[in-house]
Amino acid sequence: MKLSAAEETLMQHLWKREKAFMKDLLDAYDDPKPAVTTVATLLKRVIDKGFISYREYGNSREYYPLITRNDYFSTHVNGLIRNFFNNSAAQFASFFTTETQLSASELEALKDIIDQEIQKRKS
Repeated sequence: MKLSAAEETLMQHLWKREKAFMKDLLDAYDDPKPAVTTVATLLKRVIDKGFISYREYGNSREYYPLITRNDYFSTHVNGLIRNFFNNSAAQFASFFTTETQLSASELEALKDIIDQEIQKRKS
């Protein structure tokens, strides 16, 4: 399931803290901060989507993510590859390396990562 941009921003704040109360989340936003009701609405939507849950302490709720940032990102990258690159990671990599402004050193670093992963999978 996909999150809206506002929901993703909320999740970014929660991922950074690992768990947070409403006040913590509000404090995480830059000025001008969103209204409490806006954050409450976002929290409800993200809870309904199954991305976060909470523990109750009296009248307060401590929110925590149910999905990691890496899992969320991985799902979306894989969806991008499936939907826009005919399920071909090679087409995605070709596009990524030719259509972005990566420096030669960044491309070398990517090549090293790929070479290391190839060696792991051969072992």
